[in-house]
Amino acid sequence: MSAWLGLDAVPADLGPSVVTIGVFDGVHRGHQVIIGEAVRRAHADGLPCVVLTFDPHPLAVLRPKVQPATLLSLDDRVSALMALGADGVCVLPFTHELSALEPEEFVRQVLVDGLHTAGVVVGANFHFGHRAAGDIATLVELGEKGGFWVESIGLSGDGATYSSTRVRELVQLGQVKEASRVLGRPHRLVAPVVHGDHRGRTLGFPTANLAQDRLVAVPADGVYAGWLVRSGGERLPAAVSVGTNPTFDGRKRRVEAYVLDRTDLDLYGEQVAVEFVDRLRPTERFDSADDLVEQMRRDVEKARSLLRAPAAG
Repeated sequence: MSAWLGLDAVPADLGPSVVTIGVFDGVHRGHQVIIGEAVRRAHADGLPCVVLTFDPHPLAVLRPKVQPATLLSLDDRVSALMALGADGVCVLPFTHELSALEPEEFVRQVLVDGLHTAGVVVGANFHFGHRAAGDIATLVELGEKGGFWVESIGLSGDGATYSSTRVRELVQLGQVKEASRVLGRPHRLVAPVVHGDHRGRTLGFPTANLAQDRLVAVPADGVYAGWLVRSGGERLPAAVSVGTNPTFDGRKRRVEAYVLDRTDLDLYGEQVAVEFVDRLRPTERFDSADDLVEQMRRDVEKARSLLRAPAAG
């Protein structure tokens, strides 16, 4: 199976399935536990596991002024969900009409009629339906009427709560190493490489300048050790700068990745991912370009050490 946009795209021959429901923004370790349990229960019963997710984020529709920064693109979210063993991912467009469904109608239209649900696995704080009126108890009650079982799982472990909100907070603070512990992998940005000031090349550190999306969770200004992942999957060690480049009185906030020891790359127009491993230092203003270059050399060596990347030659 694969991904389906809306219930109309669900294969007509889809039989009974075990469904797990959520936005799953970030697909963090808590989400991974829930989805893993749904996959286990489904396959133990010889059934497919379907992940039901929503796009855009519900708050983007209901309260657009406070919509959260995106942790994963929709394509990356679907890929991450499929990698966890889901047999299918149904992306339900989140609309005002969907949000107005009472819990009973949501269960009937989406779970019973749409996905032929035999069982549901969700987080213990799951709410659904108009004004989030439905909770686990509601779902259990409706499941008894609709012929499906319900299992709920808590989202805490290792003394800390796994949540997308927590990941966003950590990313905003530049604490990407801590964010990766919640995510179970490095936080990443995906964007095409665009032209910048071309100043990095004149300094001896040519960078890939990522196109900006104001809705994406970008780490706090600073310099990071990370990886640049090319569209074909090649992973290259990098030192990544986030900020306005105050040494040159820059005003536009940018994400720029210097691939260690590589001056031969032509990445313009290519869709790449930048993964943030650890923060090296905050952004600083230097008295001269020479001082900046000297610090960049130290940043590169520290990034090389953290990434255990050998020097060229």
